[in-house]
Amino acid sequence: MALKVYNSLTRTREEFVPLDPPRVGMYVCGPTVYGHSHLGHAKSYVSFDAILRWLRYSGYEVNYVQNITDVGHLTDDADAGEDKIVAEARRRGLHPMAVVEVFMRSYYEDMDALNILRPDIAPRASGHIPEQIEAVKKLLESGHAYEVNGSVYFDVHSFGDYGRLSGRSVDEMEAGARVEINPDKRHPSDFALWKRAEPGHIMRWPSPWGEGYPGWHLECSVMSQKYIGETLDIHGGGMENKFPHHDCEIAQAQSITGKPFARYWLHNNMCTLNGQKMGKSLGNAITLKEVFHEGTRHLEKTFEPVVVRHFILTSHYRQPIDFSNAALMAAESGSHKLRDAVRELSRAARQAPEKPESEQVRRTLEKIEQRFREAMDEDFNTAAAIAVVFDFTREVHQWIEAGVGRADLAAADTLMRHLTGDVLGFEWPAPMGGADESKQDALIGLLAEIREQARKAKNFELADTIRDRLAAIGVQLRDTPQGPVW
Repeated sequence: MALKVYNSLTRTREEFVPLDPPRVGMYVCGPTVYGHSHLGHAKSYVSFDAILRWLRYSGYEVNYVQNITDVGHLTDDADAGEDKIVAEARRRGLHPMAVVEVFMRSYYEDMDALNILRPDIAPRASGHIPEQIEAVKKLLESGHAYEVNGSVYFDVHSFGDYGRLSGRSVDEMEAGARVEINPDKRHPSDFALWKRAEPGHIMRWPSPWGEGYPGWHLECSVMSQKYIGETLDIHGGGMENKFPHHDCEIAQAQSITGKPFARYWLHNNMCTLNGQKMGKSLGNAITLKEVFHEGTRHLEKTFEPVVVRHFILTSHYRQPIDFSNAALMAAESGSHKLRDAVRELSRAARQAPEKPESEQVRRTLEKIEQRFREAMDEDFNTAAAIAVVFDFTREVHQWIEAGVGRADLAAADTLMRHLTGDVLGFEWPAPMGGADESKQDALIGLLAEIREQARKAKNFELADTIRDRLAAIGVQLRDTPQGPVW
């Protein structure tokens, strides 16, 4: 079965065929680093991490680029307002680049906690000013842009396909434009490629049009093409960025090269909290640090990063997701069940007796892997893939209780770790505060052996005490015809 993806540009489900297989160039819009990462960041980057992991698991050689926006993203997400980083720097009494360093490090700390793979290349907008100036020059020379009072704007009427991704026409955009129109623009929908730096503006660079800074939209098209090429295989981002950000990226890039900017556009949907949109102005924006460590009045307790990851992947990336205490508690229960099943299989694979390999087990493992592949090949359906994994755990429990041999359980363990770890990215904290697992196994195995001796001696009080005390610390003993398992 071939990998099928939903292409936001064509609004159809298409077979994924990269330009130069097995190589894949994948770009995902990174964060603007002026605050700690929140649940919306988790939704986006966990989703694209699963996509990246599946592509690599499927044999593709992915060059994954994700930018850091450290200049040019204004407070209205378009061409008006103040640079978000500059505004935060003024509030804190810091230099803007100090703010960038603080929150960039915080971002990676949170992404690492969620077991999100680092990008191969993480370019910063401020480090690519020369390339952006060259792009502006080309757009001016080709008539797609014009300069007014030290700022340069893209003429949207010069690009016939402008708005195709979001489904908006230029006429509709102008009809809905604000009353206060920038007098420097020829048309209200034109967007800034280069902004003149007003007096006192710290983030500024020399250019042929005077000192200024790049427009937010220009950064992504320039940096993605620098590190991937003129045409990307995949461009990912949030659905809320289709317009204006991604429409503008397409217009700029294709006006320079004359080639398609990205073959497949993948957009993840947004998240809400208790059914309501999240936002600082609404007072319900939750940072990941609050979820993981500090707590918040919106949730009854903190949750491990792996639980948040589990919850996000139980929905399709193109669907909205609602965070709530009840939903995260359910995800926690599911995550712990899966964790325990993975650990039980690993222990059983080490402890099981040597037996001839079972053809039935081999066929079942092939079927499980095929079902998992079908789910992920259907536009990265992680929710269906997780359901397959839980079916897998039920098979594993039956095999352990039936006394399946070491080779079969080892094969099951390998597949389980590939699916849950390599693809889904589930990584649970080490048990007992990181104690050596083999020593832990030996200790629990000794207690199970003592309990079995107590049962044979009809000392049921001691046997029950051992079983109950182990259960109290999360170890379940089960009696099978082959002896106790835990």
